[in-house]
Amino acid sequence: MVVTTNLRDAAERDLPAITAIVNHAVEHTTAIWNDRIVDVADRAAWLAERTGAGFPVIVAVDEADAAIGYATYGPFRPHDGYRHSVEHSVYVHESQRGRGLGRALLTAIIDRARAEGRHVMVAGIDAENAGSIALHEKLGFVRTGLLPQVGVKFGRWLDLAFLQLVLDDGPAR
Repeated sequence: MVVTTNLRDAAERDLPAITAIVNHAVEHTTAIWNDRIVDVADRAAWLAERTGAGFPVIVAVDEADAAIGYATYGPFRPHDGYRHSVEHSVYVHESQRGRGLGRALLTAIIDRARAEGRHVMVAGIDAENAGSIALHEKLGFVRTGLLPQVGVKFGRWLDLAFLQLVLDDGPAR
């Protein structure tokens, strides 16, 4: 079942929901390769850093305007030569998955990156996450690499798949 979703920029009031989404992913999935649970203060600092650097954080909200998913992007790598490339993240509350929210958020973040003149969007995805890889491919991402056993979580090695989407065909600048 696909739902109609409202999207908006994240606000401080969304931090408890974002924190819960992150912590569920940390505790139960390989979508985030962290072992550390975060608190609202951590996510407040993260949100301030993201938005302060000019990067978007977009939330999907339900009928009550409560955040049920989010998407963001930031620098792909810290060096000047990568300034036109970004790496993104999309996370949806576990009870809302399979309803089109991930696609809506990813589409919104792609649109935002294009509007800002970004050139390439990179996705780093657990190579076993077939659903996420399929979603990205449906939206035009191309698998460009695989780094075997570069991560570890839940007592096993994880492979990192890289996908990318070229956002424009403009000249290098």
